[in-house]
Amino acid sequence: MTRLIVAAGGGGDAVAAAMLHAALYGDDERAVILTYAWDRLLVDPLPGPRGPHDFTGLEPLTRSVLSVPPQARPIPPADSTLPRLAAELPHTLALLDPHHGAQGITRQLEELVDHLTPRSVDLLDVGGDILAGGDEPTLKSPLADALTLAACAQTNTPVRLLIAGPGLDGEIPPDDLRPLLGPHIHTFTTADTTSIAAVLDWHPSEATAMLTATARGIRGTCEVRDAGLPVSLTDEGPTVHEVDLDNALDRNTLARSVMTTTTLTEAEAYSREICGFSEIDYERDKAARLKQQPPAKPDLASVLFRLDEFQAEARARGVTHTTLRRLSEVLRLGGSRRDELRSLMVSARPEQYVAPLWRIA
Repeated sequence: MTRLIVAAGGGGDAVAAAMLHAALYGDDERAVILTYAWDRLLVDPLPGPRGPHDFTGLEPLTRSVLSVPPQARPIPPADSTLPRLAAELPHTLALLDPHHGAQGITRQLEELVDHLTPRSVDLLDVGGDILAGGDEPTLKSPLADALTLAACAQTNTPVRLLIAGPGLDGEIPPDDLRPLLGPHIHTFTTADTTSIAAVLDWHPSEATAMLTATARGIRGTCEVRDAGLPVSLTDEGPTVHEVDLDNALDRNTLARSVMTTTTLTEAEAYSREICGFSEIDYERDKAARLKQQPPAKPDLASVLFRLDEFQAEARARGVTHTTLRRLSEVLRLGGSRRDELRSLMVSARPEQYVAPLWRIA
């Protein structure tokens, strides 16, 4: 008997799932975390999610589900954080494959439930954009969440939908989310973050980084993403709430539309129709731009000069913190150099690294 946790949106939700499992279920049990290999150009230079054909060394769990052990490797030029996560988290990571649409994910879920007979099945979303209607002007990445929600709604087993860190993904304002949240399940504390502390030193997830930061008591305004979106770090940040899954499906037009899809291409077309865009199209365009703009070499003097310029502008905007992902964008350093950037900056300005965020001086 084990727990099954579905990470609604990708690798960041998988990290949060490990913290949630430790907080709610303890360290004695182990979970299977079903998650996308979708690093959104932060690590992987290829747009969109990776599938089983993009890896070597995956291991079968069921007919349609493969696990990602530490020794698995993405096939270049693809890259993925999942093998390293598998090495550092005490859980089994299973590869969620959206290339067969919501129907394929539903099949994966049903096979896992039959195989594991789990004590519980949780669908976890950090931020709450899984509750989006589809027309929100700040919505950026609805497709991954819509597919997992659609699949969980069709699975013949009870699934509990949990929202951690309401509003921390910057996609739905907290004031709009608040009326949609159900019972309070947990508030993360500093002690809860211990289980993922080492992972967040290198993992690029911004929402889970801010979830962890708020659990550690950090408050203020955090600037994130390439667009510099401001996200408020408040007492609501470390909370976890349950939401009725059927109510979420009623709200999420895209999730209802993709329920019968059998390919990712089909699901992506629904996203363009309903939301006015496809997040994978955005990644395709950005990947093409990045090819024309190779990342700069992280020279200490030039990095600190650009950092000081950015910090002065950020202070004027009322920003108190930012993420290493945001800094890598500002400093024109590729995501592959994130570890190098962190090491360089922490050695130069250790007092500003309030893990896992950067404090604006």
